[in-house]
Amino acid sequence: MSASGAGETGLTYGTYLAVDELLALQRPRSRPEHPDELLFIIVHQSSELWFKVLLHELDLLIDHLRSGEAMSALATTRRLNALVRIVAAQLSALDTLPPQRFAQFRGYLGTASGGQSAQFRAIEAVSGLRDDHFLQVLREHGEVPDVVRRALERPTLQSLFLDLLRRSGVTVDEIYSNPAPSALFLLAESLIEYEQGIQLWRYLHVQLVDRIIGPETGGTGGTLGTRYLQSTLQQRFFPEL
Repeated sequence: MSASGAGETGLTYGTYLAVDELLALQRPRSRPEHPDELLFIIVHQSSELWFKVLLHELDLLIDHLRSGEAMSALATTRRLNALVRIVAAQLSALDTLPPQRFAQFRGYLGTASGGQSAQFRAIEAVSGLRDDHFLQVLREHGEVPDVVRRALERPTLQSLFLDLLRRSGVTVDEIYSNPAPSALFLLAESLIEYEQGIQLWRYLHVQLVDRIIGPETGGTGGTLGTRYLQSTLQQRFFPEL
């Protein structure tokens, strides 16, 4: 195979993307199969794929911040923001799922809960959540997954950004008081947009769960449902910004 990838025989759209394997990963558990369960599965599976890309881009962002590449960090943060908008927007597909119909197959979910998403927990951790309550929630779901543990071992985005400011000889106040926007100012604003995007996703998720299972009903897998989700709306990645 050449360096450009040209000339490989037998490679098709389907084999390159492993489409057959991908489409075989949706396995509804309801019997008889509920017509809405496929939608429920695909929205969550696609979220996990986007989470994978988000973690990949967060790794790149950390590298850029560590090396002092403000413009590269800005470009990566803008991509992160675009990805977060996609994840939030696809929740609208589940707005078409009436609560009565969800109740018809909810029992088949067993102990499965969105709170068990190791990738989303890793996104929260690498983005900045390190408080005692967050760590307690992690422990409640058993052993901390490797992807989350690795995220917890890394510096937060806020600490990396503030370190970049110190190395640049400026403060947060200074980059905001300068009449000519700098790359550091634009990066700070983009980081805030990232936090707001995650908060919007949380809010939409709270509203969705509240609508389809009710505010006083526990979540799947024995979780606290909207009571816990409401509390996450107060979480911040960049309090100093």
